[in-house]
Amino acid sequence: MLYLILTIVFSVLLLVNFRAHAKFNIDTRIAILLNYPVCFLTGYFHQMDAIPFHWPSAGYSLGILGIGIGFVITFLLSGYSTVKNGMAPTSLANNISLVIPVMVNLFIWKTGGDLTLSVIAGLLLSFAAIYFCSPSGAGSIQKPVIWALVAVFVAYGITNTAFNYLNAAIVQQVGGSISFTLMLLLGSMATSAIVLVYWTITGGVTWSLRSVLAAIPLGLPNFFSFYFLLKALDAYQQNGAVVLTIYNLGVILLSAVTALVFFKEKLTNKQWVGIGLGCAGIALIIL
Repeated sequence: MLYLILTIVFSVLLLVNFRAHAKFNIDTRIAILLNYPVCFLTGYFHQMDAIPFHWPSAGYSLGILGIGIGFVITFLLSGYSTVKNGMAPTSLANNISLVIPVMVNLFIWKTGGDLTLSVIAGLLLSFAAIYFCSPSGAGSIQKPVIWALVAVFVAYGITNTAFNYLNAAIVQQVGGSISFTLMLLLGSMATSAIVLVYWTITGGVTWSLRSVLAAIPLGLPNFFSFYFLLKALDAYQQNGAVVLTIYNLGVILLSAVTALVFFKEKLTNKQWVGIGLGCAGIALIIL
């Protein structure tokens, strides 16, 4: 449970970073794309013997790099959808993508334990909680870009599913959680470099020192959110149905409390209902 708590805390710290970017006039895209080298260096100094890497077979190695690329794509898609559709629908698409890896764990990989009535009820309540906890969002967006919402849902679902599969299959073979995480980040760093070079040439971004430096407080919790999520999956015998459900709901609930306490963002009645449903869902799943 400690690893789950830690990965939730570090994930919320990422959201706190994003919340502060607007206040300090930081280009979130630059901070996101540069945070991956910071993640890599954090992991390396955390465990220097993680290098040299012990790469698995060609298929698994390509899968590792592919997930790293997927991390960047999902971040950028989420940013685009937030601009075009607003925070509420994008947040909902992101969180409901939990359905994909949970169902794969339960029905295909059979690593989600027994499908009891308690588990089914807990999952249903958890999915309902994700909906109710999402921002209500009366925005100024006139016409939503539906394909962007679908892309966020599919990209997050596929990336998380592949992440769980490779973690269960090869994490020990490649040298443990740190080595596996660093390998993933190689794909992310390569993709980020290509995107940054392209945007710089085409004038898509305006560089500033504060945007570059913002990658540091973003990259540190980003690495540890990856690392402790892997450790949580190991602790729960790769039971992604439980781990991902608690993780997603935990991030939502702690984010709501953090927003209320530190940013004075009040919860709506709908969100309080979501918190109650989430607590009940978690209890049913883990009992």
